[in-house]
Amino acid sequence: MELLKKGALTAGEISEQFPISPPSITHHLNLLKDAELIAQQRDGRQLIYSLNLSVIEEILKSYYENFSAN
Repeated sequence: MELLKKGALTAGEISEQFPISPPSITHHLNLLKDAELIAQQRDGRQLIYSLNLSVIEEILKSYYENFSAN
C-alpha cells in the first residue's frame, strides 16, 4: 500500500520491489483487493492497482469520530 500512495502501479511494477515470487505478490494484492483497500483495473493484458481512497477515507472518518475529544 505504501508504494501505491505515489500512484497506480502494474502488478509487475509492484512485484519488482519485493524479493518474493510474483504469485506471492498476486496473493497479497488479492487479499488487499478483497478487503477493499486497493482497486484493480485491467489495461489490456496488465492489471493496474491503486489505493481505494474512499475506503481509507471512511476508516479515517470512523477513527476520528471514535477517538476525537468532544
